[in-house]
Amino acid sequence: MIRDRNALDTLLSEVNTWVRTVAHPAEDQVAAEDRIPDAIVSDMAKRGYFGWSIPEEYGGLGLTTEELILAAFELSQCAVAFRARVGTNTGIGSEALVADGTEEQKSTYLPLLASGAMTGSFALTEAEAGSDASALTTSARRDGDDYILDGRKCYITNAPIADLFTVMARTDPDTPGARGVSAFIVRRDSPGLETSPPYKMMGQAGSPVGEVLLDSVRVPARNLIGGVEGQGFRTAMKVLNKQRIHLAALCTGPAIRMLDMAMDHAETRRQSGQAIIDFQLVAALLADCRTEIEAARALILQTARARDDGQDIALEASICKYFASEACGRIADRCVQVFGGAGYVANYSSIERYYRDVRLFRLYEGTSQIHQLNIVRQMRKRPRA
Repeated sequence: MIRDRNALDTLLSEVNTWVRTVAHPAEDQVAAEDRIPDAIVSDMAKRGYFGWSIPEEYGGLGLTTEELILAAFELSQCAVAFRARVGTNTGIGSEALVADGTEEQKSTYLPLLASGAMTGSFALTEAEAGSDASALTTSARRDGDDYILDGRKCYITNAPIADLFTVMARTDPDTPGARGVSAFIVRRDSPGLETSPPYKMMGQAGSPVGEVLLDSVRVPARNLIGGVEGQGFRTAMKVLNKQRIHLAALCTGPAIRMLDMAMDHAETRRQSGQAIIDFQLVAALLADCRTEIEAARALILQTARARDDGQDIALEASICKYFASEACGRIADRCVQVFGGAGYVANYSSIERYYRDVRLFRLYEGTSQIHQLNIVRQMRKRPRA
């Protein structure tokens, strides 16, 4: 567990160096092959990247929310695929177990997730239950000492390569909405579980996303997370509230990287005998980028500290995700503008790839529009200041 500032600074410095010496040089290869080389995945595992937020007693580093955010700012300053490869283990793929798992569930699976021996995946979204996750139809029927799961999940990060799935399913078909939903641990080798090939996507090459198909999958009752039916949606909200802070940080890292590239270009690209950074309208684009990055960082860190203090951050987590993802989109657009025509040409700069990669941030973990609605909903629940 990192509580010493020097130890934390060492970790952050090591990640910063790794991003620039390992990840950046491999970005073109990852994009071309649509996968991260096995040697790099093994290196990330050896460095403990898969276990940042998993408690120490289960083999992880046990980072606080604030420490996880600071590490995420660093790791995400490279192609999205690298942080996505470990992201389900440090976030949604393990957090349900960390938050609500039984001791047996934690001791069985968290060490495997922390070491990178298993890759986790969070299977919540369905074709007609995305933004309104409480509308899911995947079913879990009790059969003796087991449950039988049937359904289809879509848009699931790391599904094609995951070894362990947290699956949300309805255990009470007569109870609509959130109250009839439960959470299960399902192993890939369970008969009846299949995953689709990775989707062909607009961006985020090297980060496989696909479907999870459940056809009469028999799951032991001991794999019901927490051992209690009907608590799955509550578990999911615990996972998502933390993940929204985490994802907000993961939106901010690419923004930092894109601004770095735009600054380098603006300092070296000359027009009419001077660097284009000396043109005021170009400078204004760069200034706006830096301002939004700093605003996002401050907001995210403030919310992370509040969560570590045990405060209710449902409102603030939505604000973080909404603001940081939208800001990242604006920053991507400005940075391409700074590059001009060169920003649209793939064989000149990777800025066009980042532009495509970050577009997804405004869609997953709740669309921007859902977060707008949730922000107002949470505001109405709280006493006015």
